[in-house]
Amino acid sequence: MNLCGVEKRDRPLVGVPACTDQVGIHRFHLVGEKYLRAARDGAGVAPLVMPALGEEMAALLPSLDGLLLTGSYSNVEPHRYGAEPELADSKADPQRDETTLALIRRAVELQIPVLGICRGFQEINVALGGTLHQQLAEVAGMIEHREDKDATLEQQYAVAHELMLEPDGLLARLMNAELKQQVNSLHMQGVDRLAEALRVEGRAPDGLIEAFSLADESSFLLAAQWHPEWQLQRHPFYQAIFSAFGEACRQRARQRASNT
Repeated sequence: MNLCGVEKRDRPLVGVPACTDQVGIHRFHLVGEKYLRAARDGAGVAPLVMPALGEEMAALLPSLDGLLLTGSYSNVEPHRYGAEPELADSKADPQRDETTLALIRRAVELQIPVLGICRGFQEINVALGGTLHQQLAEVAGMIEHREDKDATLEQQYAVAHELMLEPDGLLARLMNAELKQQVNSLHMQGVDRLAEALRVEGRAPDGLIEAFSLADESSFLLAAQWHPEWQLQRHPFYQAIFSAFGEACRQRARQRASNT
């Protein structure tokens, strides 16, 4: 089998932390299929679902070539970034929080490539010391970033607003300095204070940070507030993000192989 020009035996192994949720009378560990397919078909990597069993999962990182942090219906618990909850009905997943925040910190230490999407984007900021807006709709000057839950999937994931890339950033380099890109928007929370270790890669028209990377470029870390995994074959910008992540993971895999 050949995936994105990468032979199956050469595909890097990428961890994808799961969410937890109640299904019937039992609790399950779950990952959305769209993320797994985007990792396989868009980045050319082999996704491995990681259970949300807490900090101990970080011990698996030396055996991996990358970490993909997905979106979710749940939100990072506010106490993780020193805040009080503003929403009584906010869906939480403390098992995922405990797992991913530890994974992110350790992955950065080990210089393992990381790609964060939506909740994953927010998790990275929190793990490295940043904070979040819990209700963007209540912040003065913000445009509507939430999806219409009554719309079809095609409508929900359609292009919603412009993203202005930073001219000296990684995303600008990936897109050959085409600084105006179009993205979807399906989130109610967002970055308030950006962690010091991160740098802005792109902003929405209202100034909200919607993409960032590691400021010192010591390793590949890229995060997007929107959903580039959705039909990435139709969007060269989305595909470029997964291609760059896949290449970083392949470099990591070659380094691991040379050290054995």
